Amino acid sequence: MAASCVSCGCAPSCRLFLGGRVSLARRQVLWKASTTELQTVPGSQILRLRHTTVVTTKKNVAALRRETYTVDFIKKQIEEFNIGKRHLANMMGEDPETLTQADIDDTYGKLLNVEKHKNQLQAKDLFSEKVKTKDLIGSRWLIKEELEEMLVEKLSDQDYAQFIRLLERLLAVQCGAANEEFVQRFRRSVPVQSNKQLIEPVQYDQQGRAFSTSKGKRKSAKAEAVVYEFGSGGIQVNGIDYLLYFPVTQDREQLMFPFHFLDRLGKHNVTCTVSGGGRSAQAGAIRLAMARALCSFVTEEEVEWMRQAGLLTTDPRVRERKKPGQEGARRKFTWKKR
Repeated sequence: MAASCVSCGCAPSCRLFLGGRVSLARRQVLWKASTTELQTVPGSQILRLRHTTVVTTKKNVAALRRETYTVDFIKKQIEEFNIGKRHLANMMGEDPETLTQADIDDTYGKLLNVEKHKNQLQAKDLFSEKVKTKDLIGSRWLIKEELEEMLVEKLSDQDYAQFIRLLERLLAVQCGAANEEFVQRFRRSVPVQSNKQLIEPVQYDQQGRAFSTSKGKRKSAKAEAVVYEFGSGGIQVNGIDYLLYFPVTQDREQLMFPFHFLDRLGKHNVTCTVSGGGRSAQAGAIRLAMARALCSFVTEEEVEWMRQAGLLTTDPRVRERKKPGQEGARRKFTWKKR
């Protein structure tokens, strides 16, 4: 009886033991199969699978994270929105308090139509970006303080510079009278100083050649120049060619600068007489005389350019005198204790 009980107790245990071995054997077979498959797969694909798994996990974690907006964050966004709305209203010429979303959409639609029309013109080769900039002589841009007073708000230096650049780009584009009137709101007229410049009348010699005469001064040198309307670019100084009279290159450049500035090299003949001073002072005096004589053959706009470049202004600089009790104009005697 006892033996039968023992045999009955051993039977389930044997079944469990055999079942465990069978399951273990199956797992070993599956493991070997999986290892052989992994050995056949390239290492780059394994790394790619592993990388994508990690990235997917990170994306899922970020997606599950819930964003929270604080009261301070919402207030900051509202303030930025109001500031942008006020700037947009100022650019549109509207009241910020009465500006609505419909007005913004209408303006945005007009901009899209302009861009569409521009693209159509470019496709037909009827629109060119290189347009001559309009003449702005006689006026200036508003300075930063004047612009702040006009807009009733503070501007940084970067905002002011960007605003001026945008207005200049607007002038470079072909625009109508309304746009020009808008740009002129940010400019102030200044008196043109070239109107006060005395221009010598054109004279004619016995051969009928037109010429103009003018005088110039620099330090103690005095010069008189006769500029002919047409010529080959020859310059005579006291009956000598200027290349021989002025051996220094800097002095030659002083003489040629007025013609180079007006793009008139080789178009005029010049005869000069000069006296006093050194070679540098004589070159400055001749340059001033030739520039003043050239005003008779150019337009008022070019005369204003010459005035702004300093070609029509006498150089007042002279050598500073020696002071009593000093070694020179600024230099002091060496101090000695005894």
